[in-house]
Amino acid sequence: MKLTIAVIPGDGIGPEVTAQAKKALDAVAEVYDHIFLYKEAQMGACAMESTGNPLPDATIEICKKADAILYGAIGTLKYDNDPEAKIRPEQGLFRLRKELGLYCNVRPVKAYEKLVKNSPLKKEVIQGADIVIYRELSGGIYFDTKELSEDGLSAFDICSYTVDQISKVAHLAFKAAQNRKKKVTLIDKANVLETSRLWRKTVTEIAKEYTNVELDFMFVDNAALQIVLNPKQFDVILTENLFGDIISDEASVISGSIGLLASSSIGEKTAMFEPIHGSYPQAKGKDIANPLASILSAAMLLEHFGLQEESDAIKRALEKSLTLGITTEDIKGKNQYSASTSKVGGFIADYILNQEDSNMNFKNIHMGQSTII
Repeated sequence: MKLTIAVIPGDGIGPEVTAQAKKALDAVAEVYDHIFLYKEAQMGACAMESTGNPLPDATIEICKKADAILYGAIGTLKYDNDPEAKIRPEQGLFRLRKELGLYCNVRPVKAYEKLVKNSPLKKEVIQGADIVIYRELSGGIYFDTKELSEDGLSAFDICSYTVDQISKVAHLAFKAAQNRKKKVTLIDKANVLETSRLWRKTVTEIAKEYTNVELDFMFVDNAALQIVLNPKQFDVILTENLFGDIISDEASVISGSIGLLASSSIGEKTAMFEPIHGSYPQAKGKDIANPLASILSAAMLLEHFGLQEESDAIKRALEKSLTLGITTEDIKGKNQYSASTSKVGGFIADYILNQEDSNMNFKNIHMGQSTII
């Protein structure tokens, strides 16, 4: 297969982790005889500094012509700490989602056996947890009318949804559930919000088309509690934009690190794949950031194009890195060395290229030499 992939490294640690995802994709291309062509583009604070625009037209053009987009992270302390800024890096991401018609964000959350000790939750609570969150991405309070009064003493943000917006993401969630544990949980606030009542009514109707999938409902405040009390009760979570943003970040506690959470944003014609962590500007250039979420995003990219065996090869390599303790500082175990961003990425690429070789030379790993013997 030949794919053109738009690469948006972005700000902070974005370029560092994205480089490791490309290493994994290049290893897959070599082993499985694919061709991946990369077209790099700017978005975020780096684009603002060079063009004055968080999303240059050239980036939009590159993304529209690509088969998929691999994205790192955006944002810097300069803008995070300036509440008066009229133009922000994040506006580039929102506009790109709109330009590409990205309407559904998919975020898998898994408790890795070797990392359950890293979670603040008890082992028996999270062990075996495996959730995927389907978040509507094009509507809701983030995208509707917002206004600050002239005197600056009041403001409003309108939240609205259409049946069409709800239906598109709901069908994706039910189809995913059919290949998993056959359960969809709709998270809403239907006891208070009219938009949530529309969600519940629409999803209930759609559920009739998927007779082998169980549908249940949960208010978002209870869901926030249940995610940490009993995450294993969930299979596929379906929810609106704001709730999905909050719930999916909360769910990172299950994996033990937000550096392990990948995502995809699905549109009618293209899809974007990204880690959900931020740009972590404090770690920029230090080679200490966890690249696993970005690498898992590359695995999701392959799955999107039906390359399941290739995606599984990345996941096996990632699991091996966790098993052997070849990890960055944020998830290393007691008495384990921490590896750099680039060394973790290098190990995973090497393992994909040499999947039958499982004897590891740890001295060489930490010297930055060949990892597989």
